Amino acid sequence: MKYALAVHGAPYSSNAAEHALSFIEALQACGHDIERVFFFHEGVYQGLNGQVTPQSLHDNALQARWAAVAAQGIELAVCIASGIKRGVVDSAEQERYDLPAATLHTDFTLVGLGQLIAAIDNADRYVEFPA
Repeated sequence: MKYALAVHGAPYSSNAAEHALSFIEALQACGHDIERVFFFHEGVYQGLNGQVTPQSLHDNALQARWAAVAAQGIELAVCIASGIKRGVVDSAEQERYDLPAATLHTDFTLVGLGQLIAAIDNADRYVEFPA
């Protein structure tokens, strides 16, 4: 079975990412595929480069876990509209808006909402992880 996922919660202020990552691991253990992980609203902060894991959560560095997901060929898609509003931009948007730096982590990609719709259309199941 093929799944599309959406993460709405910010890292470390919500359990959305932890739940999504655990769900991905469980799906893969059962032989299922992940079409795409889409980050929306506050979830776009998952793709913010330069995050520092809180000391109390040192064993649960979310960005390292997302990097492992990306290394398996699963697209980590950050909503461009939500990202720009929150300062999560790639080099093209940095240049377009004349910002001082690109802030999107290299394992993530800025995409439009159409990518979420395409993922849902291609998947058998769609699961959201709210904030």
